[in-house]
Amino acid sequence: MERVTHEFQPVFNRDSRVLILGTFPSVKSRQQQFYYGHPQNRFWRVTAALLKKEVPVTIEEKKKMLLDGHIAIWDVIDTCDIEGSSDSSIRNVKANDIGGLLAQTSIRAVFANGDKACQLYRKYCMEQAGREIIRLPSTSPANAAWTLEKLIQAWGVIREYM
Repeated sequence: MERVTHEFQPVFNRDSRVLILGTFPSVKSRQQQFYYGHPQNRFWRVTAALLKKEVPVTIEEKKKMLLDGHIAIWDVIDTCDIEGSSDSSIRNVKANDIGGLLAQTSIRAVFANGDKACQLYRKYCMEQAGREIIRLPSTSPANAAWTLEKLIQAWGVIREYM
């Protein structure tokens, strides 16, 4: 178990209409200093499909695709104790200021990338942020029961807020 702090900024601008929250960056994401860095995570394939774009490769391409699509991303947790990339090991949480981000944007809906992000948001952020959260199935490779096609279909609900 190690104490780790989130080291990269949320992706958002004033025109963001949808916020997608993860739990905390994986080891791979922390190494790359950007979200959803594990090559088997389907986040970038799912969001590209929803936005009808090519799957971005570089961090700059990923940021541009999200911002052009009015999507903001961040994680619920700022600092925690965690073993590797295991969400189930997360302890001693200090949450990010989700309400502060919402105040700077045009966000109409908040979504959780998976059950754990949803649970953590409800426990640590919802009261302060003043917004309900909509749970989406996780794009993590650990969520193998969900095919890419099923994920894209389930995540399609975000389109109505964009």
